[in-house]
Amino acid sequence: MSKVKVGIVQMSCVADKQQNLDKAIAKVRVAAAKGAQIVCLQELFTSLYFCDEENYDNFKLAESIPGPSTDALQAVAAELNVVIIASLFEKRAQGVYHNTTAVLDADGSYLGKYRKMHIPDDPGFYEKFYFTPGDLGYKVFKTKFGCIGVLICWDQWYPEAARITALMGAEILFYPTAIGWASTQDAGTNTEQYNAWQTIQRSHAVANGVHVVSVNRVGEEAGLKFWGGSFVSNPFGSVLYQASHDDEEVTVHELDLAKSDYYRSHWPFLRDRRIETYQPITKRLIDED
Repeated sequence: MSKVKVGIVQMSCVADKQQNLDKAIAKVRVAAAKGAQIVCLQELFTSLYFCDEENYDNFKLAESIPGPSTDALQAVAAELNVVIIASLFEKRAQGVYHNTTAVLDADGSYLGKYRKMHIPDDPGFYEKFYFTPGDLGYKVFKTKFGCIGVLICWDQWYPEAARITALMGAEILFYPTAIGWASTQDAGTNTEQYNAWQTIQRSHAVANGVHVVSVNRVGEEAGLKFWGGSFVSNPFGSVLYQASHDDEEVTVHELDLAKSDYYRSHWPFLRDRRIETYQPITKRLIDED
């Protein structure tokens, strides 16, 4: 299938998990009514962004995957004939938790999950307190409407993650995200941060010749203003759509997956890779002996 319609759900969240899940399902229905075939939800959409603090009570938000949320979303996927990308807080075992995205195919089947590999630890983003780094490796999912790769938020800053996922056959890279500005920051700093965030992801599109879809949340939570700005990039980094920084949005865009072959043929970065020279990339730093 050369063309696929991708739906973005950019929304704000509240403290009640069921209310957020119901809201997300309602917005998936809106996207499907607009023609979406693949719908991506933002990172950790069933709750507020709880990683703004280190609080043991927040572990109660976690659930198994597959589990209650995927069960509900699988029924919706089958009913609407849409693929759903759902970012959830996974309880793997007692004391072991992951930041995980489940992929549900258009017939409602559970295709699998990707566990976030890169875990940040910054003021307001204390994710290392909650999440064990992913151990499933990078993943692609062969859905009814195309082969997709899923990475999560902090993963988006790492070209290695995008490259490996693209080399595995991903036709689109999806990035469920939760990122925002500190309420004390000036407008210039905000603009610089957003531009860097979008630029690095657009560079993954260029370097790998694939579409990139990044889906962020909006709203103010605990001193953070989530900056929204969800966007779609073509395989050469052109922004096909960018959402607002403030408003909830459900939007659908048709992507022509054949564009990857066009750009990869005219700009053959994959052809000209010197893979025999890349071993040093596995070192933390390249120090002199």
